[in-house]
Amino acid sequence: MTPPSTPRAAPAPDAASAPPLLDLTRLTRRYGSLTAVDDVGLRLPPGARHAVIGPNGAGKTTLLNLIAGTDRPDHGTIALDGTDITRTATARRSRLGIARSFQQPSVISELSVLDNVVLAGWPHHPKRRGAWRRPSRHRLHAESARGHLETVGLADLAHRPASTLSHGQRRMLDLAAALAGNPRLLLLDEPAAGLTDGDIGRLLGILGGLPDSVAIILVEHHVEVVAELATDVTVLAAGRVLVTAPTREALAHPDVRDAYHDPGTTTRSVSSERPTPEATEARG
Repeated sequence: MTPPSTPRAAPAPDAASAPPLLDLTRLTRRYGSLTAVDDVGLRLPPGARHAVIGPNGAGKTTLLNLIAGTDRPDHGTIALDGTDITRTATARRSRLGIARSFQQPSVISELSVLDNVVLAGWPHHPKRRGAWRRPSRHRLHAESARGHLETVGLADLAHRPASTLSHGQRRMLDLAAALAGNPRLLLLDEPAAGLTDGDIGRLLGILGGLPDSVAIILVEHHVEVVAELATDVTVLAAGRVLVTAPTREALAHPDVRDAYHDPGTTTRSVSSERPTPEATEARG
């Protein structure tokens, strides 16, 4: 892995006092008798670099699903730039500037690397009417798509089938597709999972180079990724917020260590166990 870079500075005082980009109020999601997200509140300023960590089954992926709109809360509200989007459809939230990546890269293997990014960006373009593969439409979107591939280091592979990519390259393609909509809020669900140390270094370089206009919520098990990228951390356990604090303070908090109660935990991974499919579906 590449040597740690200079930590990102915290937002300036005037930025910190600005209206939040994202405001979660008493957010709750239940699945039968299981409360996956329990009365969660979170306020993020524009350009935030915020991590959400916790043991397996803590509710991290469910929280991202609620923000993205792929799941709906039983209680509470979600506001983006002061507008309530709690019941807004996923596609509309995407056009408002919320993008995400997934634990498993959502790459269309049958398409080329370039076409994956063109297709991802197409719904966000003001001239999006008509079939995206029509030559005139494709040329319109391909230039910006190539720029995103350049950002993630895949420009030289633009015309290769996505099915030929390695796991690390597929993760980079998934990130390029998320960036294709020029998001204001980027939700990343375990982007370092399965990556080599070299790939993690490249991922950190890419995310660290994103402009301040893009806020990030990062769900991640790798502590060094959290420590290098995030300025603030929210720790979940059993769906509830244990701590929200600056990164070093949060990671050192005794309640956070107690929540994991795993003597085998290392600095490489907050939790080395992988969740069962049932736990992943219910909480994340």
